[in-house]
Amino acid sequence: MTPFLVRHRSRSSTGEAWRRLTDWERHADHVPLTRIVVTTTPPTGVGTRFVARTGAGRAVVDDIMEVVRWQPPSDATPGRCRLEKRGAVITGWAELEVGPDGTGSYVIWREALRVKGQPRLADPLMNRCGRLVFGRVVRRLLGE
Repeated sequence: MTPFLVRHRSRSSTGEAWRRLTDWERHADHVPLTRIVVTTTPPTGVGTRFVARTGAGRAVVDDIMEVVRWQPPSDATPGRCRLEKRGAVITGWAELEVGPDGTGSYVIWREALRVKGQPRLADPLMNRCGRLVFGRVVRRLLGE
């Protein structure tokens, strides 16, 4: 399980970028064959859980995630969020950081995941795919 990294500079303010990137259900709008359901009551914070179900027909995989760190951005500090992947098939983590960058903001998305039964030799391909998919998701969520 090798982490991948996505960096992006946005025209959106730090607060707006944070709001858009932590609207978990909207992520599914940009990931093919995926639906996301938040299974805890709002607002988002430590303990929030959601499931990203990807696939079609009987071939579906649930990516069960829980927020274990929730620090929205302030004037003094960037926002940081950490998700732990707690599924039977997909495990790992994701971290999101959003901070000010001139008149806009910067975004850093780090993620490491393991798919049960996947050989470690596939890690480089998974990381490349992860960077491509999440780079696109970040840009689209931010409207860029």
